[in-house]
Amino acid sequence: MFRKIPILFAICIASFACSEKPEERVVPAQPQYDLLIRNGTLYDGSGGEPFVADIAVVADRIAAIGSGLGPAEVEIDATGLALAPGFINVLSWAGTTLIEDGRSMSDIRQGVTLEVMGEGWSMGPLNAQMKQDTLDQQGDIRFDIEWTTLGEYLQFLQDRGVSTNVASFVGATTVRIHELGYEDRAPSADELARMQQLVRVAMEEGALGVGSSLIYAPGFYAATDELVALNTAAAEYGGRYISHIRSEGSTLLEAVDELIEIARRAGIGAEIYHLKASGEQNWDKLESVFERIEKARADGLDITADMYTYTAGATELTAAMPPWVQEGGLDAWVERLKDPAIRERLLVEMATPTDQWESLYLDAGGAENVILIGFKNPKLKHLTGKTVAEVAALRETSAEAVMMDLVIEDHSPISAVYFVMSEANIRKKIAQPWMSFGSDEASLLPEGAFLKFNPHPRAYGNFARLLGKYVRDERIISLAEAIRKLTSLPAKNLKLRDRGSLAEGFFADIVAFDPSAIRDHASYDEPHRLSTGVMHVFVNGEAVLRDGVHTGATPGRFVRGPGWSEDDVTRAPSKIPEPGD
Repeated sequence: MFRKIPILFAICIASFACSEKPEERVVPAQPQYDLLIRNGTLYDGSGGEPFVADIAVVADRIAAIGSGLGPAEVEIDATGLALAPGFINVLSWAGTTLIEDGRSMSDIRQGVTLEVMGEGWSMGPLNAQMKQDTLDQQGDIRFDIEWTTLGEYLQFLQDRGVSTNVASFVGATTVRIHELGYEDRAPSADELARMQQLVRVAMEEGALGVGSSLIYAPGFYAATDELVALNTAAAEYGGRYISHIRSEGSTLLEAVDELIEIARRAGIGAEIYHLKASGEQNWDKLESVFERIEKARADGLDITADMYTYTAGATELTAAMPPWVQEGGLDAWVERLKDPAIRERLLVEMATPTDQWESLYLDAGGAENVILIGFKNPKLKHLTGKTVAEVAALRETSAEAVMMDLVIEDHSPISAVYFVMSEANIRKKIAQPWMSFGSDEASLLPEGAFLKFNPHPRAYGNFARLLGKYVRDERIISLAEAIRKLTSLPAKNLKLRDRGSLAEGFFADIVAFDPSAIRDHASYDEPHRLSTGVMHVFVNGEAVLRDGVHTGATPGRFVRGPGWSEDDVTRAPSKIPEPGD
């Protein structure tokens, strides 16, 4: 009997186990989420103190934020990394480069998840002549035009496949060209009505508002009343006005006053593109700009600005010549430059300070401070990276004459870098609470057609430079505040739906980066150098960057502005005006 007791006991235990109810069995837990990012230091975009937490994602949305979440199909340990909403590039020129390569590498590697385009020019609306002009003027990047309206273009990008989300203002210059071409005159009442209708169509498609660029022809020809009319149409849909203002130099304060006047008269919020005081003689005007903005805000106007983190700007040789010589478009401009009498006049005007038009060449202080970075003609590409002074010396002619000659030979405006700003003012601007950030460049990668021209280094480094040099190293603002300026602030200004914050229910645009390691590497001499320190980027819940390596995924979407609603999908869109309407 003594030996049987353990045997009977074992039999009883075995019987008990066999009779266990099915619902009491321990089974492996099923994944509750698609993605779980664990143990990151969360900066939610509000500017508040960070905290350690997990982020859970289902499909394209943030499902939960907290601790002890899980399990998930994919789990990432973000210990030691900052987690932030995806960064918003408020001023992007990625319109054509995303057609060439949708990976948006230079911006993804900095944590950017939304490219916002439309500084004066937008990729629609286009008429037949505008399409032909675009095809005729293409350089290293060539493409067919498969769209007419701005909304069709942005949908084209989404359908083609892009890694970042995309959005755009409708360009005031583009709308003007659509109706008036390149003429220096005011629109008739009928033409202005058609221009307003083009804005309304763009807003209903999802444009963010109206963008202008007022130092360049033909946008330069637009009077304040014209801009008020276009923005009144955008205001009907809750849009925003955003502007490269009429002057950043000698008449900077008057140009800021004009933007504030347009905002007030049109009943619309407004933002100054890449706010700067251009030219050493104007650097001390920046404090007065701040005062004007603060007063307007105190008066109830929604006035903001954005910037890039460099002392040099980049545009074209258009900014070295008066607008009158550019009337009629590129072909007319080139023909005028061949006229000896006009050349003699330009030799004087290009070298003479004036408040009648904006000369970045003069603001830069001389030809040695202007670098040529983009040619179309293969015979001129060896000049890429040289200053205007160097090319003038090689050709034994004046700087003014060589710029005219190059525009003729290249049959293009030619991209150029102008050193016009002070480092002290960069720091002052970063500290302003209403300041967002934009690269004012395309989104590129160091290969293929992109290596045939030099961009400004801000294309590869603008956002990493902010977080590395100015936040970590110089402590101009806190990391939490910098992330607010890169995320929730522009999202609020642009009235974006469910983006710009790490919050439950928001789209899962998420960046994980190492605050101690993030830095820019691009320079004016070597601009095609990717930034480092960003480890993971998710766009609409899908991994685009993992462990610093691009996955090849293209989950980016057309992000629509406040004038669009889901009801617009089923109802007939507003009619695009035709000549004679």
